[in-house]
Amino acid sequence: MRLGSRNGNGFLKTIIHRKVEAARSGNNPQVIRRLSSGWAVLGDHQYFPGYSLLLPDPVVPHLNAMNTAARKTFLEEMALLGDAVLHVTGAVRINYEMLGNLEPALHAHVFPRRDDEPEELRTKPPLFSPVDEPQHAFDPERDAGMIARIGEALNDLLR
Repeated sequence: MRLGSRNGNGFLKTIIHRKVEAARSGNNPQVIRRLSSGWAVLGDHQYFPGYSLLLPDPVVPHLNAMNTAARKTFLEEMALLGDAVLHVTGAVRINYEMLGNLEPALHAHVFPRRDDEPEELRTKPPLFSPVDEPQHAFDPERDAGMIARIGEALNDLLR
């Protein structure tokens, strides 16, 4: 299955592009807040409650496609999003991932990790977890409070 589609210019338009376009137009319910480098959003699944992403705006293919200043801002804001998620969720650590293999557009995953995770999953990368179970899918009503709390924590960190 191919997640991206070609736009009129032949460039791959990924789900990351579509999520950023929806955020810009105010039609992405997962938006936590706009940051200098892009959009902090709650993830499509919430197996790890508070799982978030930082999506660059404008979208770039990978971190090395950014100039030095943009790269520093993106990485700093990724860490600030991690600080906010850590504070709100009470997690013991944050796992960060930037893969870009399936969706060839830069995006940073921010996973809160907890001590009460199942033993067999506790030391494995987050994507080994049952993240695609329907009960963990993003739910705008259920997850509105998490979005608000992470947004407030980001606001406090950015003051």
